[in-house]
Amino acid sequence: MNDELSADVCVVGGGPAGLTLALLLVRSGARVVLLEKSPLHTREYWGEILQPGGLAILGRLGVLDAARERGGHELARFQFVDKGATMLDIDYRSLPRPYNYLLSMPQRHLLAALLDAAREHDRFTYRDGCRATELIQEDGRVRGVVGRGAGGTTVVRARYVVGADGRFSPIRRMAGIPSGRRDVFDFDVLWVKLPAHERTLPYAQIFREGGTPLLAYPSWPGHLQLGWTVPHGGYARIVAEGLDRVKARLAEAAPPYASLIEATVTSTADLSLLDVFAARAPRWAAPGLVLTGDSAHTHSPIGAQGINLAIQDAAVLHPLLLEALRASEGTGTIEEFERLRGPDIERVMRIQTMQARGMRAGGGAAGRFFRMTAARVLTRTPLFAKLTREIVYGNPRIRVATDLFLTPR
Repeated sequence: MNDELSADVCVVGGGPAGLTLALLLVRSGARVVLLEKSPLHTREYWGEILQPGGLAILGRLGVLDAARERGGHELARFQFVDKGATMLDIDYRSLPRPYNYLLSMPQRHLLAALLDAAREHDRFTYRDGCRATELIQEDGRVRGVVGRGAGGTTVVRARYVVGADGRFSPIRRMAGIPSGRRDVFDFDVLWVKLPAHERTLPYAQIFREGGTPLLAYPSWPGHLQLGWTVPHGGYARIVAEGLDRVKARLAEAAPPYASLIEATVTSTADLSLLDVFAARAPRWAAPGLVLTGDSAHTHSPIGAQGINLAIQDAAVLHPLLLEALRASEGTGTIEEFERLRGPDIERVMRIQTMQARGMRAGGGAAGRFFRMTAARVLTRTPLFAKLTREIVYGNPRIRVATDLFLTPR
């Protein structure tokens, strides 16, 4: 079946950035079509942790409780543990209520809550299993998207197209915009999810044993998520050593879970590799088009920033898109998005680069002594408090423009 639709905005990508923006726009009276390449909520997402800055926006949108009802874990602390010694310990319970915790929650729960809220509005149309294959361009301006899937071809004509389709964004590529990839990290992450462990704490922890830091945190419903750092581009070499060796190295990286790893990792199919890199597209807008979330800027999993940045992007872009829809066909308003948001993104990239260097800095007794000394000094300075606020809240000035909603919540 072929379909032709019209909209004020066509959002491509049904992740946190795309669905949050779509919900904001339809509540403000815009007609939105959202195309998502994956069938409804079948895609596997590894990023699960939400920081308080993102939680506050979701709470203001009225979708946080609905997402949490589907299941999640509150995490009280974020710790860096070096050979059994806790180097850094951020107590989220000491933050102002009500968002004084990290939330570990499957992305599908968040996406389902956002989608349900958007579907309450007849101005919203959702097409899943529909991959964007072509930008409609006329008179030097993007004027829509062609999508194809098992159900046929969908042609969406829209005043604006939003590329929210991830770090390998086809929309960005079709628009001729480079990714701006920066290989500033010397590691990739090997993810594995294990059955629950009776000693699992409600914390997010980074274990540093030798030169292979590993992230561990409880994952809904009853699992433990591990993210093991491996040398950038070195996964094939590690796997070639054989499964037993991989398991042994995983166990060395996370001693508290060694027996669990040995008992439950049965094949390399239990492992999933994330190619870690940073990226910032050299421009985020063109006539009739804007990029957001990972399509515009990509980050490492350090500090659990991805979902929060995507949600905050949507809050910043929302009023700018509405203003652009009211204006003539210029791009000035949309280009303002990068000017407003760019400094926040560069700040996160600098912090993540610094965190990666500290986390993986030299092994041996001398390296550990340096890390312990640096951590002890840093945690007593105003700089540490500032960095913590950046990680926890992002830009605290970002607000949901609820005054633009047709029916205030």
